[in-house]
Amino acid sequence: MKILVAGATGMVGSALVPALANDGHTVCRLVRRETRTEGGAAGAFDVAWDPATGELGGAAVGADAVVNLAGASIAGGRWTADRKRLLRTSRVDSTRALVSAMGQMNVKPSVLINASAIGFYGDRGEELLPEASRPGSGFLASVAQDWESEARKAESFRARVVIARFGIILARHAGALPKLMLPFRFGVGGRISSGKQWMSWITLEDVVGILQGALMDVMLAGPINVVAPEPVTNLAFTRELAKALHRPALFPAPAFALRLAVGEMADALLLASQRVVPTMLLRAGYNFMSPQLAPALAKVLAGKA
Repeated sequence: MKILVAGATGMVGSALVPALANDGHTVCRLVRRETRTEGGAAGAFDVAWDPATGELGGAAVGADAVVNLAGASIAGGRWTADRKRLLRTSRVDSTRALVSAMGQMNVKPSVLINASAIGFYGDRGEELLPEASRPGSGFLASVAQDWESEARKAESFRARVVIARFGIILARHAGALPKLMLPFRFGVGGRISSGKQWMSWITLEDVVGILQGALMDVMLAGPINVVAPEPVTNLAFTRELAKALHRPALFPAPAFALRLAVGEMADALLLASQRVVPTMLLRAGYNFMSPQLAPALAKVLAGKA
């Protein structure tokens, strides 16, 4: 297959591109004209695109599939009005432009895998959340709903659209895990607030495997929860992380201090509870490489996932 990947230089894209190339696919990394990527796997090359207009370089012609992972980092800075505008436009507007560009191709890609997030569900306490659950409220839920709505417009030209609602992705050198590990390395780690909030996690290795499978499984469409089958509370996560790092977990982080430190982002990313389950992936027969947290953390920290 010839596959276009937007957001190819991010955490997920950087792992997915070489995996697809090693599978024998031709991978086109969609990059801004001023962006330069470093080498990469054989079979992967850069194609210029403008996320504001959707204009694609000529090498994108003939693509069979598109994977859209584009979006500014949610945890990349305090949520000022300007930052929130960037978080929305880098997802919603760029997806609109990309889908429009797909629709203008003479031979259109047959599948779009589009990123989303479990922030779609909002703060839901103990509620179990399969893909059919109603959307939540709040900034992240609003962005996710609009993001998904733009992606699903590709269905108008009969593309198979898969919406990948990512949970907390565990990777050794990127994403949330290094930030979560930092206080433990200094001996001051602990639960966040009450520790009762649910965390829905997944290893980067499984994310890549799921996206590879979603490209090929013609029966898979609509939203899929890209999370491991066993979500845990923050207290349980904290204890397992402390064990994996051989550090104590004695110092809880109070909610008021987190709100002072990072503002609105604390409630959405650290204090919200999302007990999400991967119903569609289990139904499709996906075999998780790391279904349980303790061995998953050991594998990630050893650099094996």
